[in-house]
Amino acid sequence: MNPRWHKTLLEYIEALAVALVLALIIRTFVVQAFKIPSGSMLDTLQIGDHLLVNKFLYGVKMPFTDATLINIGEPEHGDIIVFEFPEDTDKDFIKRIIGLPGDVIEVKDKEVYRNGEKLVEPYIRHTDPRITPRRDNFGPVTVPENKYFCMGDNRDESYDSRFWGFVERNKIKGKAWIIYWSWNGFPNVRFDRIGTVVK
Repeated sequence: MNPRWHKTLLEYIEALAVALVLALIIRTFVVQAFKIPSGSMLDTLQIGDHLLVNKFLYGVKMPFTDATLINIGEPEHGDIIVFEFPEDTDKDFIKRIIGLPGDVIEVKDKEVYRNGEKLVEPYIRHTDPRITPRRDNFGPVTVPENKYFCMGDNRDESYDSRFWGFVERNKIKGKAWIIYWSWNGFPNVRFDRIGTVVK
Protein backbone atom coordinates (compact mmCIF):
# COMPACT_ATOMS: atom_id res chain seq x y z
CA MET A 1 0.00 0.00 0.00
CA ASN A 2 1.28 3.46 -0.92
CA PRO A 3 2.41 5.14 2.37
CA ARG A 4 0.97 8.51 1.32
CA TRP A 5 -2.44 6.97 0.51
CA HIS A 6 -2.32 5.01 3.77
CA LYS A 7 -1.66 8.22 5.74
CA THR A 8 -4.52 10.03 3.97
CA LEU A 9 -6.89 7.14 4.73
CA LEU A 10 -5.92 7.20 8.41
CA GLU A 11 -6.53 10.97 8.53
CA TYR A 12 -10.01 10.51 7.05
CA ILE A 13 -10.84 7.73 9.52
CA GLU A 14 -9.58 9.87 12.42
CA ALA A 15 -11.62 12.89 11.27
CA LEU A 16 -14.73 10.73 10.89
CA ALA A 17 -14.25 9.21 14.35
CA VAL A 18 -13.85 12.66 15.94
CA ALA A 19 -16.96 13.93 14.12
CA LEU A 20 -19.01 10.94 15.30
CA VAL A 21 -17.87 11.36 18.91
CA LEU A 22 -18.67 15.09 18.83
CA ALA A 23 -22.10 14.41 17.31
CA LEU A 24 -22.82 11.83 20.01
CA ILE A 25 -21.76 14.23 22.78
CA ILE A 26 -23.86 17.07 21.34
CA ARG A 27 -26.94 14.84 20.94
CA THR A 28 -26.53 13.32 24.40
CA PHE A 29 -25.83 16.46 26.41
CA VAL A 30 -26.66 19.60 24.42
CA VAL A 31 -29.35 19.46 21.73
CA GLN A 32 -31.56 16.91 20.02
CA ALA A 33 -33.77 17.13 16.94
CA PHE A 34 -37.50 16.48 17.29
CA LYS A 35 -40.28 16.35 14.68
CA ILE A 36 -43.86 17.37 15.47
CA PRO A 37 -46.02 14.37 14.50
CA SER A 38 -49.49 15.55 15.57
CA GLY A 39 -51.67 18.62 15.98
CA SER A 40 -51.82 18.61 19.79
CA MET A 41 -49.70 21.79 20.00
CA LEU A 42 -51.44 23.78 17.24
CA ASP A 43 -51.18 26.69 16.55
CA THR A 44 -47.89 27.10 18.42
CA LEU A 45 -46.30 24.12 16.66
CA GLN A 46 -47.44 22.83 13.28
CA ILE A 47 -47.44 19.22 12.07
CA GLY A 48 -44.15 18.84 10.22
CA ASP A 49 -42.19 21.38 12.26
CA HIS A 50 -38.69 20.11 13.00
CA LEU A 51 -37.17 21.68 16.06
CA LEU A 52 -34.11 21.57 18.25
CA VAL A 53 -34.56 20.65 21.91
CA ASN A 54 -32.17 22.21 24.44
CA LYS A 55 -31.13 19.27 26.63
CA PHE A 56 -28.50 21.24 28.57
CA LEU A 57 -30.91 23.79 30.07
CA TYR A 58 -32.38 21.47 32.72
CA GLY A 59 -29.13 19.71 33.59
CA VAL A 60 -26.66 17.18 32.27
CA LYS A 61 -27.80 13.55 32.48
CA MET A 62 -25.66 10.46 32.63
CA PRO A 63 -26.03 8.65 29.28
CA PHE A 64 -28.51 5.74 29.18
CA THR A 65 -29.87 6.58 32.65
CA ASP A 66 -32.26 9.05 34.27
CA ALA A 67 -29.55 10.23 36.69
CA THR A 68 -28.65 13.93 36.56
CA LEU A 69 -24.93 14.69 36.79
CA ILE A 70 -25.19 18.48 36.96
CA ASN A 71 -28.42 20.33 37.73
CA ILE A 72 -28.37 23.64 35.84
CA GLY A 73 -31.96 24.86 35.89
CA GLU A 74 -35.53 23.80 36.56
CA PRO A 75 -38.56 23.72 34.26
CA GLU A 76 -40.87 26.74 34.59
CA HIS A 77 -44.52 27.54 33.93
CA GLY A 78 -45.11 27.85 30.20
CA ASP A 79 -42.02 25.93 29.09
CA ILE A 80 -42.67 23.65 26.13
CA ILE A 81 -40.88 20.40 26.92
CA VAL A 82 -40.05 17.09 25.28
CA PHE A 83 -40.35 14.09 27.59
CA GLU A 84 -40.71 10.32 27.65
CA PHE A 85 -44.40 9.48 27.37
CA PRO A 86 -45.40 7.86 30.70
CA GLU A 87 -47.50 5.15 29.03
CA ASP A 88 -44.77 4.19 26.51
CA THR A 89 -41.23 5.35 27.29
CA ASP A 90 -40.11 4.54 23.73
CA LYS A 91 -42.17 7.54 22.58
CA ASP A 92 -41.37 11.20 23.13
CA PHE A 93 -44.17 13.72 23.67
CA ILE A 94 -44.14 17.50 23.56
CA LYS A 95 -46.44 19.64 25.74
CA ARG A 96 -46.52 22.91 27.68
CA ILE A 97 -45.92 22.93 31.45
CA ILE A 98 -49.01 24.22 33.26
CA GLY A 99 -48.29 23.03 36.80
CA LEU A 100 -45.08 22.83 38.82
CA PRO A 101 -44.63 20.72 41.97
CA GLY A 102 -47.03 21.98 44.65
CA ASP A 103 -49.38 23.77 42.23
CA VAL A 104 -53.11 23.02 42.37
CA ILE A 105 -54.52 22.62 38.85
CA GLU A 106 -58.18 22.66 37.90
CA VAL A 107 -60.05 22.89 34.59
CA LYS A 108 -63.57 24.37 34.69
CA ASP A 109 -65.55 24.60 31.44
CA LYS A 110 -62.31 24.64 29.38
CA GLU A 111 -60.71 27.36 31.54
CA VAL A 112 -57.53 26.42 33.41
CA TYR A 113 -56.96 27.57 36.99
CA ARG A 114 -53.65 27.38 38.83
CA ASN A 115 -53.75 27.84 42.60
CA GLY A 116 -57.25 29.30 42.26
CA GLU A 117 -56.34 31.89 39.61
CA LYS A 118 -57.59 31.67 36.03
CA LEU A 119 -54.71 31.51 33.55
CA VAL A 120 -54.40 33.95 30.67
CA GLU A 121 -53.39 31.71 27.77
CA PRO A 122 -53.27 33.54 24.42
CA TYR A 123 -51.60 30.53 22.75
CA ILE A 124 -54.42 27.99 23.24
CA ARG A 125 -56.85 26.76 20.62
CA HIS A 126 -60.32 25.24 21.02
CA THR A 127 -62.01 23.40 18.15
CA ASP A 128 -64.94 21.69 19.89
CA PRO A 129 -67.66 23.84 21.52
CA ARG A 130 -69.00 20.89 23.55
CA ILE A 131 -68.11 20.52 27.24
CA THR A 132 -67.04 16.98 28.10
CA PRO A 133 -65.90 15.51 31.43
CA ARG A 134 -62.19 15.08 32.15
CA ARG A 135 -61.16 17.08 29.08
CA ASP A 136 -63.04 20.27 29.98
CA ASN A 137 -63.76 19.77 33.70
CA PHE A 138 -60.88 18.28 35.63
CA GLY A 139 -59.48 18.37 39.14
CA PRO A 140 -58.54 20.03 41.30
CA VAL A 141 -55.28 18.07 41.63
CA THR A 142 -52.08 18.96 43.46
CA VAL A 143 -48.91 18.37 41.47
CA PRO A 144 -46.62 16.04 43.47
CA GLU A 145 -42.95 16.67 44.22
CA ASN A 146 -40.64 16.19 41.21
CA LYS A 147 -43.60 16.01 38.82
CA TYR A 148 -45.22 18.37 36.31
CA PHE A 149 -48.71 18.85 34.87
CA CYS A 150 -48.57 19.37 31.10
CA MET A 151 -51.15 20.21 28.45
CA GLY A 152 -51.21 20.67 24.69
CA ASP A 153 -52.07 24.10 23.30
CA ASN A 154 -54.75 22.54 21.07
CA ARG A 155 -56.78 21.73 24.17
CA ASP A 156 -59.68 19.86 22.57
CA GLU A 157 -57.34 17.58 20.60
CA SER A 158 -54.55 16.93 23.11
CA TYR A 159 -53.87 13.71 24.99
CA ASP A 160 -52.10 15.13 28.03
CA SER A 161 -51.87 15.18 31.85
CA ARG A 162 -55.66 15.35 32.12
CA PHE A 163 -55.75 11.76 30.85
CA TRP A 164 -52.47 10.06 31.81
CA GLY A 165 -51.21 12.02 34.80
CA PHE A 166 -47.98 13.81 35.62
CA VAL A 167 -44.57 13.98 33.94
CA GLU A 168 -41.69 12.95 36.18
CA ARG A 169 -38.75 15.36 36.37
CA ASN A 170 -36.22 12.72 35.36
CA LYS A 171 -38.24 11.88 32.21
CA ILE A 172 -37.94 15.42 30.80
CA LYS A 173 -35.47 15.43 27.90
CA GLY A 174 -35.30 19.17 27.32
CA LYS A 175 -36.98 22.43 26.37
CA ALA A 176 -38.19 23.14 22.83
CA TRP A 177 -35.88 25.80 21.47
CA ILE A 178 -35.97 26.68 17.76
CA ILE A 179 -37.63 25.48 14.53
CA TYR A 180 -34.91 24.59 12.02
CA TRP A 181 -37.17 23.15 9.30
CA SER A 182 -40.90 23.09 8.59
CA TRP A 183 -42.89 21.53 5.81
CA ASN A 184 -46.21 19.91 5.10
CA GLY A 185 -45.09 17.52 2.38
CA PHE A 186 -43.31 18.37 -0.85
CA PRO A 187 -43.21 21.14 -2.06
CA ASN A 188 -44.87 22.97 0.86
CA VAL A 189 -41.85 24.24 2.77
CA ARG A 190 -42.91 26.81 5.39
CA PHE A 191 -39.92 29.12 5.10
CA ASP A 192 -41.53 31.71 7.38
CA ARG A 193 -41.32 29.28 10.31
CA ILE A 194 -37.64 28.39 9.92
CA GLY A 195 -35.61 30.06 12.65
CA THR A 196 -38.64 30.71 14.87
CA VAL A 197 -37.88 30.49 18.59
CA VAL A 198 -40.47 28.28 20.31
CA LYS A 199 -42.49 30.08 23.03
